[in-house]
Amino acid sequence: MADTCAENGLRSVEAAKQELIDSISPITGCETIPLGRASGRVLAEPVIAALDLPPCDNSAMDGYALCGESASYTVIGKSLAGHPFNGTLEPAQAARITTGAAVPPGADRVQMQENCTLDGDQLSMSRPARPGENIRRRGEDVHTGQSLIPVGSKIKVPHIALLAAAGVAEVTVLRKIKAALLSIGDELKPIGTPVSELGDGDIYDSNRIALKAALEQLDVEVLDLGCWPDQPEKIREAFMQARDNADFVITSGGVSVGEADYTKTVLQQLGEIGFWKLAIKPGKPFAFGRLPKADGEALFFGLPGNPVSAIVTLYQLVLPALEKLCGTAGQYRQPPVQLRARLLNAIRKNPGRTDYQRGFTYRDSDGIQVVGTRGIQGSHILSGFAEANCFVVLPREGGNCETGDWVTVEPFQAPLK
Repeated sequence: MADTCAENGLRSVEAAKQELIDSISPITGCETIPLGRASGRVLAEPVIAALDLPPCDNSAMDGYALCGESASYTVIGKSLAGHPFNGTLEPAQAARITTGAAVPPGADRVQMQENCTLDGDQLSMSRPARPGENIRRRGEDVHTGQSLIPVGSKIKVPHIALLAAAGVAEVTVLRKIKAALLSIGDELKPIGTPVSELGDGDIYDSNRIALKAALEQLDVEVLDLGCWPDQPEKIREAFMQARDNADFVITSGGVSVGEADYTKTVLQQLGEIGFWKLAIKPGKPFAFGRLPKADGEALFFGLPGNPVSAIVTLYQLVLPALEKLCGTAGQYRQPPVQLRARLLNAIRKNPGRTDYQRGFTYRDSDGIQVVGTRGIQGSHILSGFAEANCFVVLPREGGNCETGDWVTVEPFQAPLK
């Protein structure tokens, strides 16, 4: 079967994604925040260790710190965490020691208590301790003056533990990116509107709520501008408000051929907007561009109106672009993991568009990765999407798939997981 979509000039998903990424520059604004609020933020300035970690030689075990090698030792004191031994061990002397406590001066090994027998102050052992055994050396983790984590890293919980151990109380991070989210359409009604008040053809504005939830999971600051009517002056007001208060604007609907002429006209008046036809299913119509403003510009992403299409294009196209905007390309959201799985049901597909069908994948009793699609695969069907845990990715040039065929699956990552 001929690739009729290619003949009609559809842009591939890969080309569209790369074009988006290449055309975006990361934000540069910074803020200094307490370390406890830094999880998920992007480090903007170096953090240099002001001390060694560990700050002194310390014990890896509960037991005895020993000076030299001897058949037996005289115990002359103890070293506890936070309460070091006040003195110096001489050959054949020992000090009781707990995990994390400073190794006394003169000690060169630590014997774990399970190997020790104490009779009064005389210590004997079931086996000798080797020089350096069970001692954590000063600075073996971090040296004074060392950079603790690279600039541009997304700060994770282990980073916070490291920085806290080094005494870092606050860090300078890139500011959060801001998204303006709005819906346009006379048929859209806010969630909470009584069903009795819905007119013929009215629908709830589900896209905006779902997109907001997705962005908030990714630590994006969201300005929710609500629903706006299909009126040119109102649309212009909405886009100007969104542009002036955010780094990027996301709308859904009004990007298909012949739909919402007001939206297209206003966007073209306010900035540079391209309306793309993508070789993707669901989600062929997509818009991307820039809305200039006094202090720079706001990026614009126009997603399809069908709810599944809006979520798929957000996940596959917009989120990689936001990685670049956040300054965390390759860190903010890892590239989708792809697995091979055996298909549990036949799938009908025409060549021409990369198809992201919603499926459920798992390992069967034989340990084989399998996948079955969930529900009707229409771009308006949300119930099957809600039951899914992966995309079944069918290549652009591919056709029908039969039960038992091997296909590619992408298990959901945040914000779908």
